[in-house]
Amino acid sequence: MLWKERTLVLLKPDAVQRNLIGEIITRFERVGLKIIAMKFLIPTKEQAYKHYVKNEEEIEALGKRSIEGKKKSGIETNEDPKELGQKIIDRLVRFLSSGPIVAMVLEGNQAVAIVRKLVGSTEPLQSDVGTIRGDFTLDSYAIADNDNRAVRNLVHASSSVAEAEYEIKVWFDEKEIFSYNSVRDRVLYDVNLDNINE
Repeated sequence: MLWKERTLVLLKPDAVQRNLIGEIITRFERVGLKIIAMKFLIPTKEQAYKHYVKNEEEIEALGKRSIEGKKKSGIETNEDPKELGQKIIDRLVRFLSSGPIVAMVLEGNQAVAIVRKLVGSTEPLQSDVGTIRGDFTLDSYAIADNDNRAVRNLVHASSSVAEAEYEIKVWFDEKEIFSYNSVRDRVLYDVNLDNINE
């Protein structure tokens, strides 16, 4: 069906440590997204690396984006994009594999865009009030860079359908993903609501 888009969400170690699992999941469910897979685990460094690095070109691209972000903030740097990208990846991997996480596959109409909207900007400092990051954390790139660590932003959310397809395979076997109907599906997506009690 057209509305059955899937996305991957990871509740990172900071979300788990701060007891925000239920609060965050509630936000996704309340908007109408359906959990079709979920597990609690401590990722290996290899699994975290595979999650963040789809291909080697992404490392340099990440470094370039970081340099551009610094320039916009008035910070001049002459760092090599590939070296900076690798440093960022190393921080992300170290953080993601530092403790338990919750991995989920969510399903719903435009699930990728809806989840990204609910989660907020990657940098919590830039996230709007009402988003998960805007409401529950105040970390920033500047603080994280100063501490030589990844930004603590509670949640990872796939940024595109293609990325979601790749990332879901990193965390779940197809047999761990369930397809089921719920009353909510009928309320949200059935065009004929005259027979809702049937």
